[in-house]
Amino acid sequence: MTVADRVREPRQSTSPPARPRPRRLGPSLWMSAPAMGFFAFFAVVPLAGVVILSFTTWDGLGTPEWAGTANWRSVLSDPVTQHAITLSVILTVASWLVQCPTSLLLGVFMAGRQRYRAVYSVLLFLPLLFSAAAVGIAYKSLLDPNFGLGTALGIDSLNQDWLGDPSLSMPTLVFVIAWCFIPFHSLLYQAAARQIPRSMYEAATIDGAGRMTTFFHITLPQLKNTIVTSSTLMIVGSLTYFDLIFVMTNGGPGNATRVMPLDMYLRGFRSYDMGGAAVVGVLLVVVGLAVSYLLNRLGGSSRMDSQMEGL
Repeated sequence: MTVADRVREPRQSTSPPARPRPRRLGPSLWMSAPAMGFFAFFAVVPLAGVVILSFTTWDGLGTPEWAGTANWRSVLSDPVTQHAITLSVILTVASWLVQCPTSLLLGVFMAGRQRYRAVYSVLLFLPLLFSAAAVGIAYKSLLDPNFGLGTALGIDSLNQDWLGDPSLSMPTLVFVIAWCFIPFHSLLYQAAARQIPRSMYEAATIDGAGRMTTFFHITLPQLKNTIVTSSTLMIVGSLTYFDLIFVMTNGGPGNATRVMPLDMYLRGFRSYDMGGAAVVGVLLVVVGLAVSYLLNRLGGSSRMDSQMEGL
């Protein structure tokens, strides 16, 4: 080979070959653009408007006037709002303590394959068919001390002023709310319990585990993700209960059931204080987002892998 041939021969590169770019799997982010657009238009923009409104004075008719932080100082220092915050916390905790274990046990019970359990499931889900206003009107009539259920059945213990007594009104609301929403959460637990592999129960039975041991060591750990989801819906939903309480008590007697959503409504549409009502609305949004975030963090949302499908 001559020198000219060596010059014309291309030199081989000693650098390592370039790695191919990894292909993105799954749907493109552009597919979520319509949904994100609707969410921004119907949720983010109105929320921004409420935040701005909380710094203004407006009676709902004239022109809003800038008030700075006066609304926030006035609302947060108002004993009525402080009492409403306390009632919202009590309602949220009491509703969760009643609904969570009850719906969990009912959901696991209805996950069985027996025919009578299917019939019971159909009967239990009937409250989901009724609106909150209809339920409130029905229970308000049933609990009336003059012509309600106690008078019709002749049971003196039921002839109490359940909605007019400040010491009974809040427990009564907790009971009615639980009656309305336990079926929904039971449905979540029923679907999740049926996804637990039967092989886990068969192995526990071979090892001599009883029903209680199986429930606490297999069923509950497998339902952890569902418990987090259901608890988030319960707590956030308890912070926004309005229609049922408005129909049954309208915040009474006195302010015994005036929770934060009802306080927001009464401020805005009864006292014509839209700025103060916006402050309460912003507080509800902030608390709801904070609770949802904490529950998902405590529940390990980043480790929520799908479970093996039940047989």
